[in-house]
Amino acid sequence: MAVTLYGAILSPYVRKVRILLAEHQIPYEHQFIPPRGQPDWYYDISPLGRIPALTDGDLKLADSAVIAQYLQESRGGPSLYGSNPAEAARVRWLEKYADYEVAPHSTFGVFFPRIVARSVGESTDEAQVQRALTEHLPPLFDYLEKELGNQPWFLGQQFSLADIAVGCQLINLAHAGELIDEFRWPGLSSLLSRLTARSSVSSMLPAEHALVAKLTGRL
Repeated sequence: MAVTLYGAILSPYVRKVRILLAEHQIPYEHQFIPPRGQPDWYYDISPLGRIPALTDGDLKLADSAVIAQYLQESRGGPSLYGSNPAEAARVRWLEKYADYEVAPHSTFGVFFPRIVARSVGESTDEAQVQRALTEHLPPLFDYLEKELGNQPWFLGQQFSLADIAVGCQLINLAHAGELIDEFRWPGLSSLLSRLTARSSVSSMLPAEHALVAKLTGRL
């Protein structure tokens, strides 16, 4: 069956699925769907209109966490959910934490105002950006730093979807000109470096950088 992924490459949720597909070497087609103004037909695949969505033959799925788990369970390959139920639960919790707690401030509080809003003719609310950077994100990063500890990944030596989900939010911050403070959060800073060095991530970043440059008029 042919897998098709729908979404925009700068979405951290789309990126999460793209990394998983690359890690498992699953061939797929990518069809661009914007985060706003989706075509009517797309709602048949993603009832809420959100990205990403995925089709696998006749199967239609929405939500990055659902898609990721489906691909892991249907295609096999090295587990990105750890090696036992406790580790799988930890991965899902950290994925949820990244998607629902960090994302509102990293992607929607910093990346969207600085990159996306500008590209559609809206002004950047820099006060909102600064609140996200100075008030909302630091305690969230403090928690993640504590959970990571001195380990290379959240599951110790084992790379997982938790690392992907958290890292995807940090990548969006970097696109918006905000690298995580390596002195305050050395573990997270190192995790981001390790993540972006993986071929599954490094291979897709040049296209992302080019798109950010285009959206911000830096080309």
